[in-house]
Amino acid sequence: MELAMIGLGRMGLNMATRLVGGGHRVIGFARSQESIQAAMNAGTEGVRSLEQVVQALKAPRAIWVMVPAGKATDDVIEKLAGLLEKGDIVIDGGNSNYKDSMRHAELLKARGIHFLDCGTSGGVWGLSEGYSLMIGGEKRIVEQMRPIFETLAPAADKGWGRVGPHGAGHFVKMIHNGIEYGMMQALAEGFNIMKAKKEFGLNLDEIAEIWRYGSVVRSWLLDLTARALKDDPSLSDIKPWVEDSGEGRWTVAEAIDHDVPAPIITLALQMRLASRDDENFSARLLAAMRNQFGGHDVKKVN
Repeated sequence: MELAMIGLGRMGLNMATRLVGGGHRVIGFARSQESIQAAMNAGTEGVRSLEQVVQALKAPRAIWVMVPAGKATDDVIEKLAGLLEKGDIVIDGGNSNYKDSMRHAELLKARGIHFLDCGTSGGVWGLSEGYSLMIGGEKRIVEQMRPIFETLAPAADKGWGRVGPHGAGHFVKMIHNGIEYGMMQALAEGFNIMKAKKEFGLNLDEIAEIWRYGSVVRSWLLDLTARALKDDPSLSDIKPWVEDSGEGRWTVAEAIDHDVPAPIITLALQMRLASRDDENFSARLLAAMRNQFGGHDVKKVN
C-alpha cells in the first residue's frame, strides 16, 4: 500500500521508516530539506511541496499528517482540502484537539474526502516496538487503511483499533495522556520521598530494577524511570522544568465540563506548571506570611 507522510519530525520519520520496512511505498514531505533527505535515507521518496505529494500518489490517495497541533495542522488540512479529490483519505496522527478533528472531518466531508483522527502513542520507541493507535472515523475507511495500521502497531491484532466516530480517536488519546500525567507524577513523587530518606542510603536505580519484575507497579513508565536513573542517578544534568503537550489541560477541561472529578490528573498538570516557575512568587509570599503571623524564619536569597 502507498501513502504520504506529511511532517518528518522524529516520530513522523520513525513511522515512515517502519512503514517502508513493512513493504509500503511512502512519499515524505516536510518544510526542511534536511528532514526530507533523512526520510529519503530511510527509504521514502521525498518531495518538496504538497502539490507534488498529491501528484506522486495514485487515487484514491492516503495522506498521513504528522505536524504540530493547532494552526500547523489546520493549514495543512485546509490546503489538502483544495488539492485532493473525492475518495481520498486524510489521517491526522498528531495530537490535535478532538474538537478540531471533528471540524476537519466536516470540512473534508463537504468535498467528498474521508478523514480519520488517529491518536498515536509510542514515542521514540515506536519504530522498534510499534505504536498504539486509537482511531476515530468511518469503519469502512478504517478497514481500507488496515494494512497501514497493522504495520505501525506492535502486532497486526494488538495495540490498535477504531474507538468511535470522528473525533473519538483524539479524544481517547487525550485521556490517555491525562492518565500518563498522573502515573508519571506518582512515580516521581515516590522516588523523591525515597531520595529524602537519607539515613537509609537507598539506591534508587536498584529499587527501580527490583520493582520492574513482579511488582504491582511494574510498567513501561517504570522501565523508562529505571533507565533514566541508571544513566544518571542524581539527575543533576536535568533542569526541573516539565513541559506539557496541551492534552493534560484539555483532559482537565473535559472533566470540569462533564462534572467528573479528576483530582490526580489535575494536580499532576498543576505540578508541571509549578516546575516552570523560576521566580515562584507564591512560595515567597507563603514564607513571608508565615513570618508575619508566627515570626517564622525566612530563608534569604544569597
